[in-house]
Amino acid sequence: MKIGCPKEIKPQEFRVGMTPNAAQEATARGHEVLIETGAGIGAGFENEAYVSAGARIVDTAEEVFATADMIVKVKEPQAVERKMLWEGQLLFTYLHLAPDPDQTHDLIESGCTAIAYETVTDASGGLPLLAPMSEVAGRLAPQVGSWTLQKANGGRGVLMGGVPGVGPANVVVIGGGVVGTHAAKIAAGMGADVTVLDRSLPRLRYLDDVFGGLFKNQYSTAGATAELIQTADMVIGAVLIPGAAAPKLVTRQQLSTMKPGAVLVDVAIDQGGCFETSRATTHADPIYEVDGVMHYCVANMPGAVARTSTIALGNATMPFMLSLADKGWKQACQDDPHLLAGLNVHAGQLTYYAVGKALGIDVVSPSVVIKA
Repeated sequence: MKIGCPKEIKPQEFRVGMTPNAAQEATARGHEVLIETGAGIGAGFENEAYVSAGARIVDTAEEVFATADMIVKVKEPQAVERKMLWEGQLLFTYLHLAPDPDQTHDLIESGCTAIAYETVTDASGGLPLLAPMSEVAGRLAPQVGSWTLQKANGGRGVLMGGVPGVGPANVVVIGGGVVGTHAAKIAAGMGADVTVLDRSLPRLRYLDDVFGGLFKNQYSTAGATAELIQTADMVIGAVLIPGAAAPKLVTRQQLSTMKPGAVLVDVAIDQGGCFETSRATTHADPIYEVDGVMHYCVANMPGAVARTSTIALGNATMPFMLSLADKGWKQACQDDPHLLAGLNVHAGQLTYYAVGKALGIDVVSPSVVIKA
């Protein structure tokens, strides 16, 4: 199979979809790997590293898309990239379709087969290709939130850990999954007073057993959220409904109850955001203010630490990529129901229920598609 990896063109996205190690694994199995020139530079991988791994460097994204049977990326294809997809081509990347009707319709119209990293599952019910970036984003959230809290950036001017005689920042993390757990660990490690909200009692018990008194936890209700955000210096939104739009857990009206200069960090912005006032921002212009509350809503947070993120993502995606290349998408998905769960679009049809529900589009079951 010809596997193509173009350079990411989303603003301030420095990750790359394939590491030289992944390229070497693919070429060793007899596959041809095409890398757009400079695709890996943002993550610290020069063209020469790919050439040494057996890949071929091509000059343009157009050549990658026109030639490759499978496109491997990081972020969802941008409008100009979607125009280059062709019927029968396989796309393997993050998609986040639920809040993005334009992308969804373009992928359907292209006739391609699109497998989304974020909906591939595992035997324990986890999301193995989303988890590495969730870990990165969770660990980054308190870091970028503490920067936003600085007075020069519009924040309250509160130090996360305080100092002797002055209390620490009050941080509320909504969601106790992968993102929320890593966010709470880092925020607590910075000395903040942290409370994690979650609706799963087993998850809350797990957090309490594993982390003890490092941070507090509380059952998540609308009332509990409304009460806690009033005293919060920082609120980190870390909720996830796989493949679906994120629920809005803090309304605009509630901003008036928060402290002036408090910070909202929305890690769920890829799925539409979990705060009513959230809108996607970039690393070049990451924050904005609404009703006195600062918002940090960068849609590709892990791109800020591109090398760490690229290697972590590559470690997770490589086995699935090789399976798709070795067997073809249909046989690979027949052999692995967890990979089949990643199928979002095929041959002009939407195949993921949560996206169809969010966008009002008819859905065909992946199990039906795979038998066709």
